[in-house]
Amino acid sequence: MDWLTANQRYLVAALDVLRLRLSGGDGLEDAARHRDDLRKAMPAPPALEDIEDGFELSDFERDLLLMCAGVALDTDFAHACAEAQNAPERTWATFGLGLAKLANPYWTALTPAGPLRRWHLVELTHPETPTVSALRIDERILHALTGVAYLDPRIQPLTVRLPEPGPLPVPLREAGEQVAAHWSRAESGCVLLYGRPVPDLRSAAVGACTEFHASPVCLRAADLPKAPEERDLLARLCERETVLNGTAWIIEVDDTVPDCSRLALDLADRLDVPTVVISREPIVGSGPRVEVGPARADDARAVWREALGPAAAGLSAWIDRVAGQFDLGLEAVDTAAAEALAAPEAGAALWDACRRLARPSLDGLAQGIEPRARWADLVLPDHQLRVLHELTAHVRHRVTVLEDWGFAARTGRGLGTAALFSGPSGTGKTLAAEVIAGELRLDLYRVDLSQVVSKYIGETEKNLRGVFDAAEAGGAVLLFDEADALFGKRSEVKDSHDRYANIEVGYLLQRIEAYRGLAVLTTNLKDTLDPAFLRRLRFAVHFPFPDASARAEIWRRAFPPETPTDGLDPAALAQLSVPGGTISTIALSAAYLAADSGEPVRMHHLLAAARTEYAKLERPLTTTEVTGWTTT
Repeated sequence: MDWLTANQRYLVAALDVLRLRLSGGDGLEDAARHRDDLRKAMPAPPALEDIEDGFELSDFERDLLLMCAGVALDTDFAHACAEAQNAPERTWATFGLGLAKLANPYWTALTPAGPLRRWHLVELTHPETPTVSALRIDERILHALTGVAYLDPRIQPLTVRLPEPGPLPVPLREAGEQVAAHWSRAESGCVLLYGRPVPDLRSAAVGACTEFHASPVCLRAADLPKAPEERDLLARLCERETVLNGTAWIIEVDDTVPDCSRLALDLADRLDVPTVVISREPIVGSGPRVEVGPARADDARAVWREALGPAAAGLSAWIDRVAGQFDLGLEAVDTAAAEALAAPEAGAALWDACRRLARPSLDGLAQGIEPRARWADLVLPDHQLRVLHELTAHVRHRVTVLEDWGFAARTGRGLGTAALFSGPSGTGKTLAAEVIAGELRLDLYRVDLSQVVSKYIGETEKNLRGVFDAAEAGGAVLLFDEADALFGKRSEVKDSHDRYANIEVGYLLQRIEAYRGLAVLTTNLKDTLDPAFLRRLRFAVHFPFPDASARAEIWRRAFPPETPTDGLDPAALAQLSVPGGTISTIALSAAYLAADSGEPVRMHHLLAAARTEYAKLERPLTTTEVTGWTTT
């Protein structure tokens, strides 16, 4: 006989014994003997015993619960209750009936603090008259007695779909084992788990539940009730599910929702069962903390090989690149792998899918720039170009050198790639960042530090955290303009704002040093920066104002091949003492003038455009700068 059938037969027999006890009819001993025989034959304890033990019910409390179940399941039992109360219309259980007919009765069995009502196993229709009020069993408990298991409908709408248990990367598996170990030691019902994208933390938490032999259920903290009494009811229902189904609770914090972490911690504090609160960022709360660090290179490669299956053998080089560049969750890895396997060029498709899935949401914090420029668009001295190529190599081979070749094990800091680009406006700082991003096939975002820095204490750090957290998964190229807004020299700390400004600088440097992508700081005034800060940056590239020969070369590259030109003289144009950015603006304006006149771009179009640009800059266009120009 299967357990479900045996359990239901046992429940019918137990109700029959209780009915005879209420009615005082014959056959009580035979009914009790039959019930006991059924119990001995069961393959596992009946649900009634599990509920009795799990909620620590006394015999009297158990029989009260069983009496309420009998009324709900059997009309004959309901009529027996009416007869026992000498009132044919009272076909329901009451506390007064239990006190009169059941063994070892006591008044406190039905107080709100007693297990029957604390765990909402039964409810009084009219609590103000507890002895005569109808006493009804909770529907979830009634079904549990019959052996039917499901999640309470009052909890179900708050839940999140969980991944199927399966092999986990080493960092996630180890984190899950740590959480389960805390639960086993009963150090605290709640463990705080953080440090990775929430989908990965869910997987680690599911791993903890598997290790602990518990059934996982994940709740969205953003949807938790705001009223304390409602959260307290939810906590009791959750604890009740743990008794009924061996459930462990995962509470998921959305860092973007105000007050979300407070609600999560409040619910966790009310629970005295295995609970883990997961969040991308660490939150302040009681209980053990487990941080999940970034995936090691070998672990990341193993995840990609698993996702790509047999095709992984031919994509080793691409796997090395994406494992080192992108920090994707398990779901995103599966999505990227599926897209790559469906494409003709699997390697390039894999990279592009990762880039799309990791693309950060930086609305309001940064400006996205489409990297279209190439190395041929840069006109710089040989030394600067060599350093920029070296900088690109550092980003491309970061994992090989730091992890595969062991350099990361030697130091815990300075593992990120950070650079300072200094020089006058228009000399190519942003263009160089665009070239590097294009070469690496990465997204480029410009962050204006003068806008990020806030006069309100703590806001700057919050803004910077938002930038890095959003960009971390894809290792985008971050271009921080106006670095002197935050890195200016500070001779002494005069007040709390100065002290906090130093904290903000330290926070930015800390995040830059740990960032898996490239962070570029730009400034027009390098001399205003504190040398102590500059020493912590790996590269410093000065973009000089271009001399005449450099300006001539920039003019030679100023127009796309498709642009019709006639009689342009780069040497003569180089007499304009302007940087490359201004040259590009003049060239574009001249192209519009030529198009409007239906002509190819000629020197007179450039002269007109130069006059307009100089007027905008409030500079005189000197005779020396246009001497020898042919303007026809």
